[in-house]
Amino acid sequence: MEQMMIQTKSRPYPVFLGDGIIDNVGEWLLSVCNNPSKILIITDQTIKDLYGGKLESVLKAFDLDVLTCVVPSGEQSKSFETYYKCLTFALENNLDRESVIIAFGGGVVGDLAGFVAATFMRGIPFIQVPTTLLAHDSAVGGKVAINHPLGKNMIGAFHQPHAIIYDTQFLKTLPLLEIRSGFAEVVKHGFINDRSFVENLMKTIHSLNHVTSEQLQWFIRKGIEVKAEIVAEDERETGKRAFLNFGHTLGHALEAELGYGKISHGDAVACGMLFALWLSEKIFRKDFQYKSTKNWFNEIGFPVKIDENIQTESLLERMKKDKKTVHSQIRFVLLEDIGNPVLKTFDTHTLYSFLNEWRTEGCV
Repeated sequence: MEQMMIQTKSRPYPVFLGDGIIDNVGEWLLSVCNNPSKILIITDQTIKDLYGGKLESVLKAFDLDVLTCVVPSGEQSKSFETYYKCLTFALENNLDRESVIIAFGGGVVGDLAGFVAATFMRGIPFIQVPTTLLAHDSAVGGKVAINHPLGKNMIGAFHQPHAIIYDTQFLKTLPLLEIRSGFAEVVKHGFINDRSFVENLMKTIHSLNHVTSEQLQWFIRKGIEVKAEIVAEDERETGKRAFLNFGHTLGHALEAELGYGKISHGDAVACGMLFALWLSEKIFRKDFQYKSTKNWFNEIGFPVKIDENIQTESLLERMKKDKKTVHSQIRFVLLEDIGNPVLKTFDTHTLYSFLNEWRTEGCV
């Protein structure tokens, strides 16, 4: 078992990482949340069916008052309706300011449960218990949110968890699509922070069908280390933390345009990273091995082009509503070098030209 500390201005909090550590949840919860009145587990139907009884029994062994609110599986649960349902459940079951919420699931559940915790009675403690590879990114840093039909994560808050308990045994039941989705964020952390890590990934990972437990723990630890360093410096995304959005501007636009849940977050971000890498070569006139990266992405199973039925104009409209857009200037995270990200702004006309050129030339 490994332990790391996330340092933020709001509060430092521990990350526990290992295989089979779910049995320690009650002990660790009581060490960071003194004498909680009630514990509300927010989870989705898939995780409830697989592991819900286990987590409940571990907590009840500590004589804790445990309740479970189950939401539908999938991105659609990051909605006003599901958020309202969770708040109603909390109120009907008399949670108070001494209660604790546990987000038990992937990134969707973590974002949703964290936002419920951030807003219920103006904020109560919550703990992240991630069950997906993708959640190694979303569980760290305190960004919690729900979606709006016009944009992803548009309604949210900064609300740091009191702890993250990451049991890698949960990853053993993940379908390939979920492993691939989380792997995109692993790759992202390499591109913005560590050339040697990216090169190592490209050299050693050629299929995600047979990734070992040791490799998964390596991915998670590296991703958390990168994100923890950035969040410690810039908790509320006023500067450096924006670099974590590498690939996300176009990725979020794709998710919204296709309809949430129609494409995985990781697949959308992978496509966004390819465009950002191609655009970085154009802007900075450097060779970032775009073609090799595109071939590697294709080998792994990531999409390497945008469906021709999706209009460039529609994607631009989505990007103009992105949280990072300022004064109608669309901001992209690009690379001056691998491990050296920068923010660049583009007007709509210029970006339209670049995006069309990439779709016609860079994706073939």
